[in-house]
Amino acid sequence: MIQKLDIAEFLKLADTVPVIDVRTPLEFAHARIPGAYNLPIFSNEERVLVGTCYKQKSREEAILLGFDLTGPKWSGFIQDALKIAPEKKILVHCWRGGMRSGAMAWALSLYGFDVYLLEGGYKRFRNWVLDQFKEEYPLLVVGGMTGSGKTNTLIELKNLNQQVIDLEDIAQHQGSAYGSMGKLIQPSQEHFENILASQLVKTDRTKPIWVEDESLSIGKCFIPNPFFKQMRETTLLKLEVPFQKRVDFLVEEYGKLNKEFLIERTLKIGKRLGPLQTKEAIQAIETDQMELFIKMVLVYYDKTYSNGQGKRLAEKVYPLPCKSTNAKENSEILLNHYLISNVSNLTSHI
Repeated sequence: MIQKLDIAEFLKLADTVPVIDVRTPLEFAHARIPGAYNLPIFSNEERVLVGTCYKQKSREEAILLGFDLTGPKWSGFIQDALKIAPEKKILVHCWRGGMRSGAMAWALSLYGFDVYLLEGGYKRFRNWVLDQFKEEYPLLVVGGMTGSGKTNTLIELKNLNQQVIDLEDIAQHQGSAYGSMGKLIQPSQEHFENILASQLVKTDRTKPIWVEDESLSIGKCFIPNPFFKQMRETTLLKLEVPFQKRVDFLVEEYGKLNKEFLIERTLKIGKRLGPLQTKEAIQAIETDQMELFIKMVLVYYDKTYSNGQGKRLAEKVYPLPCKSTNAKENSEILLNHYLISNVSNLTSHI
């Protein structure tokens, strides 16, 4: 059986039924529906051959070439699909819902699978993704200068059954010039958006959604403009952590990183630090004076954060004094403020 589904029906079913993406490995690696499996009909090179044939000869010639290239593969496709979906119920899509997904659906249906095809393919999913950022969300932004432990506090809020969208986790980057930590690999912009939209659609809009205060870019990933505008216009609950506590937190978090990485990233922000400050910061790294290094770069980051906060409406910013970076304590401070200070009005823009 083959049944075509619109995007809403397809994604609803995807919560319980496996999705296979029959595009090439290169297309899949660039961006995909979160949670999908790749079962490519063509290799990257084969797709080029078929596309060239289509343009230079004809559609019919391209179809024949496609069958020539995939002929020996069909048994393997079915066996792989059985591993992914042993109950023989599966969702399938390609780029535009055309021949690739149609051929796979036909073969799997012939073998006895219940196959559900996405109308419009991955292209339709991408349109759906962009539509999600135009929606209104009851956001509450957790702010605080660098080293306030915002990310850990968000994790604690999630442990307390609060709705959290962790943008830095999605972007695989901690936001600063040092945010890759020397090891994190970021998704493409397109896949960053795919993951974000897929998380947003699962939220309950009658309850607050907690996000961390971010600049427009998180490493090489950019927060979609409509969503970023909402983040800027909603309430900011600012954790005010003592300077030395922030320094201690950052020494623990960044002090153990590779020195070459720290030096390279410090040079990247050298123009903004200034030549003398950059030189002294690098010397501090080289001589294992991590606390001194952190204090030097915090001058820059604190100024940058203050400039960003200055673009918000003052009446939307709520400073919350904190004794330390303790995530459990600070999450309780945030929740208490939300519960007792009429913060139901904080998200009244929705």
